[in-house]
Amino acid sequence: MILKDIQNIFHQELDALYGADEVRSFFNMLIDFYLDLNRITLVLDPKYVITKQDEQPLFEALSRLKLEEPIQYIIGETEFYGLPFKVNKHTLIPRPETEGLVEWILETLSDKKDQPLKILDIGTGTGCIAISLAKNLPNAQVYALDISPDAIKVAKGNAELNAVSITGIVDSILNVTHELLTSGNDFFDVIVSNPPYVRDLEKVEIKNNVLNHEPHLALFVKDENPLQFYKAISDFSIKKLKENGLLFFEINQYLGAETEALLQTYPFRNIILKNDMFKNPRMLKGMK
Repeated sequence: MILKDIQNIFHQELDALYGADEVRSFFNMLIDFYLDLNRITLVLDPKYVITKQDEQPLFEALSRLKLEEPIQYIIGETEFYGLPFKVNKHTLIPRPETEGLVEWILETLSDKKDQPLKILDIGTGTGCIAISLAKNLPNAQVYALDISPDAIKVAKGNAELNAVSITGIVDSILNVTHELLTSGNDFFDVIVSNPPYVRDLEKVEIKNNVLNHEPHLALFVKDENPLQFYKAISDFSIKKLKENGLLFFEINQYLGAETEALLQTYPFRNIILKNDMFKNPRMLKGMK
């Protein structure tokens, strides 16, 4: 079948759902991933023909896109902070906003880049934060915690993919004992977390590709206790951060003032609430 004809079918089936530009982007990603072709092929050779065997994954992807499954899950990978990451249904897809959090941490630690540091990422998912920090802080010892064994498996695979070392920990920060974290005398220079923070009442704002496919355990919190993870992590951080250690959060943009006020109830200082790339209050920092 002519590849251009398949592209036209994608537009006929998906433009109303996603828009022509996004469908074009999806198609280019798919032919690159499955056929090792780029969009220039369609320009230079509009009659380019592919085999029946090569058609199959494209039409399978089309069916999944019609169900609003994220393109990252379909091809099983994405990019974050310039690095490749494998993703699957057990992990959230890394967001551009979270790249801003990584950038802020690295800027803050710029004078300590070559020093030995101990860093803990709570709710690591794909490991995107932990691995990006490990890649840019070569002397750091990075720990990555997640309640999901499947997520930790993905994170470890991504660490290997990016040639860095992380220590994966399967545990919940809501466990009051934190046995796997407190069994030694380890104290951290940095604790960072992008925990679940979307309230159930905000589900109406969430697109179907997220709501129906990404893990709810990593996304949502109950309306009556939306800051439970921030409180648990702050409790833990006061105990396990070194003196002058840093705590970084990604937060719910609608709860910036509330999350900042929560942090102010602890003995943290130099508390800063920072906007993301879209001018929304999305990041929070405190020093012990």
